Amino acid sequence: MKKTWIFTIISVLLLGVLSACSGGGEKSSSSSNANTVKIGYFPNLTHIATIVGLEQGYFQEEFGDDITIETKTVSNGGLFMEAMTTKSIDVGTVGPGPLLNFYVKNPTFRLISGAVNGGAVLVASEGGGVSELADLDGKKVAIPVIGSTQDVMLRKALQEVNLKTTNNGGTVELFAAAPADTATLFVQNSVDAAATQEPWGNILESQANGKLILDWDEFAWGKDSTNTVVAASDEFLKNKELAAAYLQAHKKAVEFIQQNPEEAQDLVIKHIKDLTGKEINKDETAAAFQRLEVTTEVNEQVIQEMADISKEAGYIDSNDIDGLIDLSLLQ
Repeated sequence: MKKTWIFTIISVLLLGVLSACSGGGEKSSSSSNANTVKIGYFPNLTHIATIVGLEQGYFQEEFGDDITIETKTVSNGGLFMEAMTTKSIDVGTVGPGPLLNFYVKNPTFRLISGAVNGGAVLVASEGGGVSELADLDGKKVAIPVIGSTQDVMLRKALQEVNLKTTNNGGTVELFAAAPADTATLFVQNSVDAAATQEPWGNILESQANGKLILDWDEFAWGKDSTNTVVAASDEFLKNKELAAAYLQAHKKAVEFIQQNPEEAQDLVIKHIKDLTGKEINKDETAAAFQRLEVTTEVNEQVIQEMADISKEAGYIDSNDIDGLIDLSLLQ
């Protein structure tokens, strides 16, 4: 019993650090004018391209000294898209799930590049009785937020074993929870599994006795699973020079990460410490980094299947996303 309480206390303390890293709400700078580019992202590993681009000065280098960069961090894709809708974000990285959900309702945003594939896993809690995907029948699974990319990926995986979620007449219950809170849910036996992005999947294994059910190259579309993309508003894209400059900086960041993975991870750790005052674990970051692929490529078929699944789930009325993907500037 004593050991359990010690573990719980340690976990809570750790989660205090990680919750801060995940950006429990929003954080932004506060200038806005015609010469400002507002870049949005999540302060976590799957947004490594944006973080490296900022840390290495690639965005400022490509924009030039006349442009002021304003940054805004959010904790989930819904908040990102709301900020883009209200013009608090011009361009940045977000999951394709929230992006296409908002696009169907308000087609004034574009997917202009890939950023990260993979980076998400399915992990079972120690006492949940789940040892394979089919065991999720009648179980409760944590996801970051309803309609998130990990939500859609889980639904794709469930199709393989003829399971559905409860809101679609099935038996698998979804439980929305911030990734940083999932380890506590595991310790409390409040959920049986979690579909989550990195580094939270690795943390569930190392800190909460979680069992990996589907690794990043097996979950949903495997290595083609699009986790993070670059999204931009139509208004921002009117300035093709700025948009091209952003993408050039993004490509520089991707190439740097591919060629210097350890240094890139150090930049993520530094960036999050600068934002929050807390330092994430280097070994956990390195382990989580092995579960993703940084890329500018986009698998358009996967994005369309995500839209199909979102419609089936009732998140959107239409799966028509023609016009969402525009890779012309990237190419």
